[in-house]
Amino acid sequence: MTDVPKDLKYTKNHEWVRTTGKDKAQVGITDFAQKQLGDIVFIDIPTVGRKLEAEEAFGTVESVKAVSDIFMPLTGTVTAMNEGLNDEAELANTDPYGDGWIVELTVAKPDELKQLLTAAQYEAYISDRSE
Repeated sequence: MTDVPKDLKYTKNHEWVRTTGKDKAQVGITDFAQKQLGDIVFIDIPTVGRKLEAEEAFGTVESVKAVSDIFMPLTGTVTAMNEGLNDEAELANTDPYGDGWIVELTVAKPDELKQLLTAAQYEAYISDRSE
């Protein structure tokens, strides 16, 4: 069964967003995405200070099966990147909603959060795509 925490927002590209303060958010890939990818061996992530638009490809996830783009759910500026993924990319497999987070950002357009999927909407979306 796929884990879909209720307190997060989601995209149809299988990224999650956790708000961490006023205009602050953390982004990662979902449990569904990591299961589809298989064993993740490398994650290419942007540098701190990079400004990104919502839906812009901002990195890649490389697994034993494929290389996939990661899309930014919200417009903002990267304030931190998960350095732990450089040595342990598999954290995105073992703890996608915790230690496997990818970037933190300052959100430029907080209203974009309203356009993301709730946990219930995301569960319905992936139920058609599950194994």
